[in-house]
Order: sequence, then structure tokens, then C-alpha cells
Amino acid sequence: MTDAVPVLETARLILRPLGLPDVEAVQAAFPRWDIVRYLEAAVPWPYPDDGALTFISTFVLPDMQRGEAWHWSLRPKHEPERLIGVISLRDKQDDNRGFWLDPAWQGQGLMAEASEAATDYWFHTLDRPVLRVLKAAANLRSRRISERFGMRLIEVDDRDFVAGRLPAELWEITREEWFARRSLGNGAPADQAP
Repeated sequence: MTDAVPVLETARLILRPLGLPDVEAVQAAFPRWDIVRYLEAAVPWPYPDDGALTFISTFVLPDMQRGEAWHWSLRPKHEPERLIGVISLRDKQDDNRGFWLDPAWQGQGLMAEASEAATDYWFHTLDRPVLRVLKAAANLRSRRISERFGMRLIEVDDRDFVAGRLPAELWEITREEWFARRSLGNGAPADQAP
């Protein structure tokens, strides 16, 4: 089922398609308040013992098989069997990219690397016209990634997150803007511009 989703690499990470072999690692790493509080309210909390299995078997694999989503586990190159987070792309209106990272690995720029690789895949390989990312306004680390890659804030309203009803922000970048930044050296490399 994950054959259509390629392995991606960054300077420090391997992005491997998420699948059933990852259930145990996701179940061990994911259910932490620091990870889930700014995720959409559909994420069950407290996280059930079969939460990762249900998520991967019911949502991840069918969505990837239909070509509606692309999910990767994040793994350090120096420890390729260690799952430290997940990044996803999805054909969902106004919410095309999402991610989480084990707090022990945050603050090192790893999610920026993963986001760059996934965003490049969205625009270059999938040829999508725009990337929109919805986030809790209080999620400052996620906001910094959007700012770093030249996304712009296009809407603010209130949404339901695991932590409750919070101010939310919708960020956007177009394919043309992404490739223009690349050609100026302000994002991904310029060698794959359209």
C-alpha cells in the first residue's frame, strides 16, 4: 500500500512511508500532551492503547492507497530504526500538511528539514498549486516553520483542538512562490524549479 509513497531524505533525516510496522513506535512516542495539545480535536485524548493501530490501519493506509494522503515516519540517519515523528501531506481543503515530533528531538531544526522535503514533494512531484496549513495560533514552533518558508497568514478564527477551542491560523504558499524562493536560495535548492 505504501509503494506509491517514496522514501525521502534530508541532510539528517530519512522519511520512510508510515505503515503497520510503525504501530508500536508511534504508540510509544505519540501520546504526550506536548505533542497532541495543538492537534485537531478528532485526535482522541487520553490516547487509547490501540490508537496508533487504529489511526494507521483506518486512516493512513487507506488514504495513501487512494492517493489522497502521503504519510512518512521521521528517522535520524544515524539511527534509521528509531521513529521520532511523523509528517503528512493530504488532499484536504485548507489543511494540507501536518506533523509531530518527539519533544526530545525538538529545537534542532529537524522538522524544518522534514517540512521542506514534504513541501517540495507537494509542489514538485504532486504538482499541487497551493499548500495550506492550519495550526493553533499558540503553536509557535509550527508558526516559525511557516514563516521560515515564506508562507503568509491568510485567515484567523477559532477551531477545536485537543486542548480545546483556540485561536487558529491558516497559512498559505503557492507553487510559484515556493519555486521563486528556491531560485533565490531562500528555501529548497533551485535545481528543480518548473
